[in-house]
Amino acid sequence: MIKEAKFISSCDNYLKAPAANKPEYAFIGRSNVGKSSLINMLTNQKKLAKTSSTPGKTQLINYFEVNDTWYLVDLPGYGFAKASKEMRGKWDLMVWNYLTSRESLCCVFLLIDIRLEAQKSDLQMITNLGENGIPFAIVFTKADKLKPNEMMRNVALYKQILKQNWEELPIMFITSAESMRGKDDLLGYIESINNG
Repeated sequence: MIKEAKFISSCDNYLKAPAANKPEYAFIGRSNVGKSSLINMLTNQKKLAKTSSTPGKTQLINYFEVNDTWYLVDLPGYGFAKASKEMRGKWDLMVWNYLTSRESLCCVFLLIDIRLEAQKSDLQMITNLGENGIPFAIVFTKADKLKPNEMMRNVALYKQILKQNWEELPIMFITSAESMRGKDDLLGYIESINNG
């Protein structure tokens, strides 16, 4: 249960981030996956994370403190075509340095648009996280946009693809910022790690 969530800081390098003295949960996904909407839904705030119809809005590592006990970290999206190659490379390096070096990072929530077939950039991110031993969970977004049978079919297809390389599949959540689906499951999972 989130009682309070507040913006703490933005940084372009994990070394400038707040002291690593609280558990951190990072949210990442392709541009336009609905990351800001999901963060706002989880924290019961409409404008905590800035939503935009323009992909690529998040360009820094954004820290939000939740209940004075843990950090929610909003990372820049990837696969954003309109940014220059140099800019994308800069974001990728910033994010990757954070993911591989931040000691207080407990879990990465990788957001995937449930309406789309498996995207190369998402599968690459899953591989990178796995190969580097970074704990992560898959969060399917925009579940309200599909009929239940379409939704389950898309998740099943995803599992099929991952089973080709993964012995044990990562934990998966199905969410909707519109209907608040998956909110309790996600927050319960974070709580279980915090209490671990």
